[in-house]
Amino acid sequence: MLKQRVITAAVGVPLIILVVWFGDPWFSLLIAAAALAGTFEFYHMANLGKKEPLAYFGLLWALALVLSPHYKSTNILPIAMTAAVVISLVWLLCRSPRERAFHNWAWIVAGVLYVGWMLSYWLNLRIIPCGKGLVYLAIFTTFANDTGAFFIGRKWGKHPLAPAISPGKTWEGAIGGVVCAIVAATAISRIPILFSPSPFTWRIILLAFLISLFAQLGDLVESLLKRNMGVKESGKLLPGHGGVLDRFDSLIFVGAMVYYYVIWV
Repeated sequence: MLKQRVITAAVGVPLIILVVWFGDPWFSLLIAAAALAGTFEFYHMANLGKKEPLAYFGLLWALALVLSPHYKSTNILPIAMTAAVVISLVWLLCRSPRERAFHNWAWIVAGVLYVGWMLSYWLNLRIIPCGKGLVYLAIFTTFANDTGAFFIGRKWGKHPLAPAISPGKTWEGAIGGVVCAIVAATAISRIPILFSPSPFTWRIILLAFLISLFAQLGDLVESLLKRNMGVKESGKLLPGHGGVLDRFDSLIFVGAMVYYYVIWV
């Protein structure tokens, strides 16, 4: 398992570095592909998939949301959301089994918002000033948090963090993730080609702490969803990691948090 994780990371990390560096259209395509794959996995976990044609409409809806930062008119997004809500509900009247109508529609909308809408913030983050450096900082600080939490938790973890949701996670691992996140963020913020001048240290430390916090919350949320749906992994697309949601669940909240942190702080 660990060997597969390393091989997947050895292929995926350089790809991410290149895509973020060159920006659009490649970055938008990567996020759109992740949104489609993640939304599909979400519907599969909810037992929709091929059995519910409305799921394919949900995929298109998620794609429309994740690409919304590129809309030139601010009126397009509310129009698209309104149309999607109406179309999906009318579809239920015509096609969906009556006894599962609410269940199907609720999970369709949940997948669109949880994956499509939340991942759209990564596009918002990339197009603001210093966006390239901020995306690198957010992604690799999250990866440092995940890696630190995994290895420190496995080595020294004794006190369960959320045993009812994810028995393998410990407080020691969570604290180790925070420490690794702070170290990684501080180092990345000192790279001149990404940040010139370097941001104030206290702001970076606070941002790293928040990244670690929201990354771990995102991980716990996905663990809760998987436990509720009775699955161990969201998919098998990434060897050693499971599905897209299994690997990037910690990034779902981070993009939005970093975007608003930069805008407000």
